[in-house]
Amino acid sequence: MTMKNAILAGLALTLASFATSAFAETAWDMSVVWPEGNFHTKNAMKFADTVKTVTGGEVVITVHSGGALGIKGPEGMTAVRDGIVPIADILMSQQVGEAPVLGVETLPYLAPTMPDLALLHKFFRPKIEEVATSMNQKLLYMVPWPGQAVYSPKPIEKIEDVNGLKIRVVDSNGHNFFHALGALPVQMPWGEVVPSLAAGTINGVTTSSSSGVDGAFWEFMKDMSTFNWQASSNIVTVNLDAWNALSPEHQAAIELASKQLEGEFWLVSRAEDETKLATLKEKGITVTSPSPELKAALIERAKPLWDDFLKRVPDAAPYVEAYLKARN
Repeated sequence: MTMKNAILAGLALTLASFATSAFAETAWDMSVVWPEGNFHTKNAMKFADTVKTVTGGEVVITVHSGGALGIKGPEGMTAVRDGIVPIADILMSQQVGEAPVLGVETLPYLAPTMPDLALLHKFFRPKIEEVATSMNQKLLYMVPWPGQAVYSPKPIEKIEDVNGLKIRVVDSNGHNFFHALGALPVQMPWGEVVPSLAAGTINGVTTSSSSGVDGAFWEFMKDMSTFNWQASSNIVTVNLDAWNALSPEHQAAIELASKQLEGEFWLVSRAEDETKLATLKEKGITVTSPSPELKAALIERAKPLWDDFLKRVPDAAPYVEAYLKARN
């Protein structure tokens, strides 16, 4: 064989190998509505890196942060169901239009701490997985936000201080709770929050310490009270058609990685709250906690909403009852 032929043969072998590798690779675009610096986005990026490693580079996930794929928060599960995107990080409470039962964890003061939420998930997670399957997707992992605080233009020391506050809420449970407190709640996805603050459409927000930093809320408000009134989790789901196209070996590897990373990501969330509260204080936000009297009054207004929710969404009752029994 001449040198020229040997080079050509080698080149052909290389190209054939490249083509085989390219054919074997699965490429998924992942929708994330949160900005690049948000901890959920960073979690997604670590998950993508881990998936690439455990599949030997044959499953590659590209994370698109900041809503770059044009999918808004409430559209998350629908987009995955319909294959508009194969995988997404989704705020579960915003999916209640498709499955009202997914609003369970955001009931005010039902599961206000991470240990409470972990206990609730023990009973409720199978239902979340069932809903995901019914919507043509598989739940890979779920991670909570830090506790939901209230950002406002003035301190909140008693319930009357909430009267007339035009406050952004995430879901109908939040709307009902703040309406009961005398506020003027406005339900909106994250992408509309900062523009609405700038326009004066709202002058208060309930969200986490993390999102308060993401939105540079010190430019609009000076006070934040750590109500910790609502639990809220993100879920990462993958379209079942895309999932079933993977080999059993890759499925097993990704499932194991998801399970291991989920525990780590919960710890990230807890540390995130401490870090971002410090940042808010450094930026001039006055951070306070509700007095025992105020907290008792808030819980008193919250509990009737549990009953209202369970009447509207009776299939949620067994999970709430099992959780409350175990907690008490």
